[in-house]
Amino acid sequence: MPQPNDLGRSLAALDQDSTLIAVIEMSQSIWLVAGIVPGINRQPLKKLGADETALLQLLYRWRDEATKAGRTIDRIAVAYEAGRDGFWLARWLRARGIEAHVIHPTSVAVSREHRRAKTDRLDTELLKRAFLGWLRGESRHCSMAKIPTPEEEDAKRPNRERENLVGERTRIVNRMKSTLARLGLRGFKPTLRQAAERLDRLRTAEGVPLPPNTLAELRRDMARLRFVMDQIREIEAARLVRLEQHPEQASHAMVRLLARVIGIGIETADMLVHEILSRNLRDRKAVARYAGLTGSPDESGARRREKGLARAGNARVRRGMIQLAWRFLMFQKNSALAQWYRRQTTDSRGTTRRP
Repeated sequence: MPQPNDLGRSLAALDQDSTLIAVIEMSQSIWLVAGIVPGINRQPLKKLGADETALLQLLYRWRDEATKAGRTIDRIAVAYEAGRDGFWLARWLRARGIEAHVIHPTSVAVSREHRRAKTDRLDTELLKRAFLGWLRGESRHCSMAKIPTPEEEDAKRPNRERENLVGERTRIVNRMKSTLARLGLRGFKPTLRQAAERLDRLRTAEGVPLPPNTLAELRRDMARLRFVMDQIREIEAARLVRLEQHPEQASHAMVRLLARVIGIGIETADMLVHEILSRNLRDRKAVARYAGLTGSPDESGARRREKGLARAGNARVRRGMIQLAWRFLMFQKNSALAQWYRRQTTDSRGTTRRP
């Protein structure tokens, strides 16, 4: 039975005689468009530059060809795989009356041959079969991604930018520590406030000052580190200002409510709200699948085993949920959920799976 918010099949009936179907294989500079045009025996294939206007003109030209063949086109359905270009093209087409969809790349079944042929033309054939099955309402052909609004996409940027900056901060700190370790120095913390002044007073294990080129390199790394840390603080301060200035917004109210739970901070609450809780997922299983937190059973014949988490989903949400699970055990030790987890894992067997 079709369920609400089910993007694994189309809920609209397909009349193939009045529907123009097209799929796009997108690259940085070239788009390969393949179509199924009612009334035309051939299935056209057209290579375009990365130009949305040329794409729209091509769809209209195919519609005119179907009209000349005696067909009335009431519906134009276009699909392409999610990738670097994001969702802007789907929104642009929808604003011009074209039904546009974005396919999850991992939901399309491919050949399991060791060295399968892979070209743009073969990929468009694969996308056409998957998209046509989806339009017919058949399950397990492919799944569509929810197309977010520009505001929803923009709301995710501060959290993702901060994640990238934290990773950059870690890389700079590790590089500085590795440089000092080659000189026999350990225990230096570049993130401390007086780290730059302490750098000039450091002595190697031989008791001599740092070599001049190494010292200059460390100073440049220190300057980059300060710049990155200032940007992290700027993002965190701007987020607090937005929460205080617009507390009535739905997402801000959710963040403030989640932050009241022991073990959840503003950063985790902001990530959960904008990455998953603001999405209209149909049930708890859909939430787990989106984060890649479902199991991956391996059953064949008499063999029955569990390979752990599937890890096929939003990696940010998955990492946050796993960290949140451990924080829950740390800060809410007496809760019923924490006690249940300890009862399940108290035997310390090697086969017992932990998050």
